[in-house]
Amino acid sequence: MRARLLIVDDEPALCDMLADSFRLGGYEVETALDGKTALRLTETSKFDLIISDINMPYMDGLEFIERLRATGDETPAIMLSARGTRPDINAALRIGADDYVAKPFGLEELALRVAAVLRRSMRQQLQSELLQCGPVTLDEERHEVLVDSQVVDLSPTEFSLLRALMLRQGKMVSKQALLSQVWNIGFQADSNVVSTYISYLRKKLHTPNWQGIKTVRGLGFQIDAKGD
Repeated sequence: MRARLLIVDDEPALCDMLADSFRLGGYEVETALDGKTALRLTETSKFDLIISDINMPYMDGLEFIERLRATGDETPAIMLSARGTRPDINAALRIGADDYVAKPFGLEELALRVAAVLRRSMRQQLQSELLQCGPVTLDEERHEVLVDSQVVDLSPTEFSLLRALMLRQGKMVSKQALLSQVWNIGFQADSNVVSTYISYLRKKLHTPNWQGIKTVRGLGFQIDAKGD
């Protein structure tokens, strides 16, 4: 499966050039010309890595990544900027960027950095195949869910929905984000399917001592280890 990149830069020519280059390199690529547009794309699509300029209109790259991290989204990010000063580099790393490349840069250097960040990300994903939240354990490798060490039978859709919640436990996940990640519905939709499957998960996973799947009224859902 090809890695999906999101390239964000307010220079259309540079944005298109990077997109064409990475597509030729075998990646799937989407682009945005500002942080606001990029943030909307991350709400409805899943990316393996983000390449973002810092200086952009409407919402700069630092604010974009900071707001993305505030939602619990840990998609790896490489920042681009003509201002290669130490304070800028520190600011980018402080808000959760994984690497920083100063403009002008060579395409080969950027491609090598992208490959390196993706390798680190894949290793981390393999190391975190076991997800834990309260009494619930999700084993991705075995495709198995346990509650208080007892196996619970979930459908593939229920498993995917639980995984999406557990990957961001303690954080609110919007209904639209769940529709995109679990049902591959990438447009604005008013559907009750998420609420229906949330009710299925509650019936199968909740215990007298733990009711951790919460509704955030009007926004979405979250799973909490405390469960009270």
